[in-house]
Amino acid sequence: MLLQVPVFEYLDYYLSMLIWIIAIPVGLYAFIHALLQRADAFTAVDKLTKPAWCGITGVGALLLVISVGGPVASLAILWLVALCAVLVYLVDVRPKVVEVQQGGGGRW
Repeated sequence: MLLQVPVFEYLDYYLSMLIWIIAIPVGLYAFIHALLQRADAFTAVDKLTKPAWCGITGVGALLLVISVGGPVASLAILWLVALCAVLVYLVDVRPKVVEVQQGGGGRW
């Protein structure tokens, strides 16, 4: 009889925990980055205001930190929503805000 190891039995749990653990510093980074940017840069790129993005990323980071139990908590949907909000800032807003503060020129 072969030794049966339940590697794949809990694979979804381990992947969810890994994503949650990585999401916490990502959320904190997004919040700190939003705090350190100039307020006029957000309106210059036609995005929400700086206080709005600081609020969104701050609440997102807070939800990621306090969601004890991560993916197996009863309100696990909250940390997923928080992660989505933080990722929207990092993928959409952050590059444009950084670009407008660097003079609008491309890297080339």
